[in-house]
Amino acid sequence: MEFALEFDRIEKRYRDFRLQPTSFAVPRGYVMGLIGPNGAGKTTLIKLALNLIRRDGGVVRLFEKDNLQHERETRARIGFVPDEPRFHEDIALQRLKQATARFYPTWNDVRFHELAEKFELPLGRKFKKLSHGMKSKFALAMALAHEPELLILDEPTAGLDPAFRRELLGLLSGSLQDASVSILFSTHITSDLERVADYITYVQEGRVVFSKSKDDVLDTYVVVKGGRELLDGQSRDLFEGVRLNRYGFEALTAQPDEVRRRFGDAVTTERASLDDVMVLMQGRLDHAA
Repeated sequence: MEFALEFDRIEKRYRDFRLQPTSFAVPRGYVMGLIGPNGAGKTTLIKLALNLIRRDGGVVRLFEKDNLQHERETRARIGFVPDEPRFHEDIALQRLKQATARFYPTWNDVRFHELAEKFELPLGRKFKKLSHGMKSKFALAMALAHEPELLILDEPTAGLDPAFRRELLGLLSGSLQDASVSILFSTHITSDLERVADYITYVQEGRVVFSKSKDDVLDTYVVVKGGRELLDGQSRDLFEGVRLNRYGFEALTAQPDEVRRRFGDAVTTERASLDDVMVLMQGRLDHAA
């Protein structure tokens, strides 16, 4: 399998946070969803991929090339949409487009204007006059117009209305009709990933908990609900994470058959969503305690 992006034991250390040696990869032609709580290391990983910060260990490969040694070549093949798009505030969108296009040999002006029309972008308006949603639409049009081979999205749907979020997901799905396009999609809106993602990587406290196909994640995990009296040292070993509530507990397990054998009708089980996985995985600390 060929990869658009590979993290190979990548590390980054800050005063109050450490991204531990981390490895996972985004296969070419697929969508990798990147999930985890705030402060888990998702944006750090994206900044490392884009060389916005320097790594303290390991290697990042873009299109099978070291992203430091081949920075200019690989960067031109990436489209990036951040959670807070930043362009020169006092320049009109049309001029921003003209200035940016010169840096991309694959820039497709027809594609840009198609997207601008689709998103109803006011090209004569200054960037600072745009709403947050319009800024995100402009950033997406700019990212897609140079026909990137890898699209990196850092919370691109945050703050967008549901109608445009659905339109955006349809647009991303359409981009993937070309099998050479790959997407790394970091978001808290897991329902978006359930629509478009092929793989899911879950990051918590600076390390990867798992990186596997979305179908494997949804087929593996089950939510278990029961009374607190059922929790003891042995039963907790069945759970990936536990959250207590006023009615009892809610837990995540990858061993549903053993849970049913041990507890029978004393618990209820249901298939986990990505949101269940992300929320309940955050109970791993409670579990460890």
